[in-house]
Amino acid sequence: MTKRIGNKDQAQLRGKQEKKETKRTNKAREAIKQAIAKASYQNAVKNRPVATALPPA
Repeated sequence: MTKRIGNKDQAQLRGKQEKKETKRTNKAREAIKQAIAKASYQNAVKNRPVATALPPA
């Protein structure tokens, strides 16, 4: 459920700048995840575990 303030959702009260920042950080976070996934498949060596950890967001 979304948090409500009065009769509106909390997201409706966010400013344009805050929405842009949220989208920018989400895209960057997703790009990091995809890069890690690509690297793990691209550089995979048989019988060796892949040690990857996400950086703190």
